[in-house]
Amino acid sequence: MEAAVVLVRFFAFVAGVTLFGAPLFMLYSLPRGDLGPRTLRSVLLLAAFVSGLAAALGLVLQTGEMAGDPSAGLDPATLGDVLASGGFGVATGLRIVVGVLALVLLFLLPAGRRSWAAAATLGALSLAAIAWSGHGGADEGAAGLVHAVADVVHLLSAGVWLGALAGLVLLLSRPAPGSAALVALHEALKGFSGVGSAVVSAIVASGLANSWFLVGPRHIRDLAGALWGQLLLIKLLVFAAMLGLAALNRFKLTPRLEAALTVDPTSALGALRRSLYLETTAALAVLALVAALGRLAPPISG
Repeated sequence: MEAAVVLVRFFAFVAGVTLFGAPLFMLYSLPRGDLGPRTLRSVLLLAAFVSGLAAALGLVLQTGEMAGDPSAGLDPATLGDVLASGGFGVATGLRIVVGVLALVLLFLLPAGRRSWAAAATLGALSLAAIAWSGHGGADEGAAGLVHAVADVVHLLSAGVWLGALAGLVLLLSRPAPGSAALVALHEALKGFSGVGSAVVSAIVASGLANSWFLVGPRHIRDLAGALWGQLLLIKLLVFAAMLGLAALNRFKLTPRLEAALTVDPTSALGALRRSLYLETTAALAVLALVAALGRLAPPISG
């Protein structure tokens, strides 16, 4: 059951950052009138479905875990009690509703800026609810509020970055050398470069705040001795690798693509594609680590 919960959390994170960050990226990086890649609507529909399904499965699994009986997760009365019992139940119920609503709106609205805005808004609500139902929602009082807000900021900031990666990968599947779509890809890369600096700052600041609540100054030296700390250190290493790849994209590969737009962009596109695929793989690894960390007791609780 533990592995199933971690897997469901992982898919919830992937779906949430895609539903939020990918359409948001299209809104601020593409010019009006550009509908983006044709596959975007299908990807967002899948993300909405997975987001709602992951919330429902998470409710079933964790209800069974809390009751000490897996079959309790299939009992409507017990599920209703959990939904009404507090932060986790309310946040999970919100995520299920958001997933269904996103599916409906994406089906009804034509592809374009209105559907992107709706998806991004609902994706933000889903990510915030995930944060509120985790470690960030466990503390009480003013400190608990600060921790929860830091957790929400951390996830939303990550969603902007990782969603932009999803959007760029989709755009990379669209252009042919010399096409207008190739120029749009370059403009999108330039558009994210300014946003990226602010996003990294928000991730670092909120991550430090979370570390204060979850680790605390007294436990820093003990991190490597416990599984929670080991996973956190691995996460930080992967995050550092993502920063390196992002810097490579911004300062080398994007200018290289611009220089090749009027000549032969094939080589520049290939290098950019490899770098973005590596960065996306690292991002998925980070989300997997976050899914596992959320199921372990942090050092501050010891």
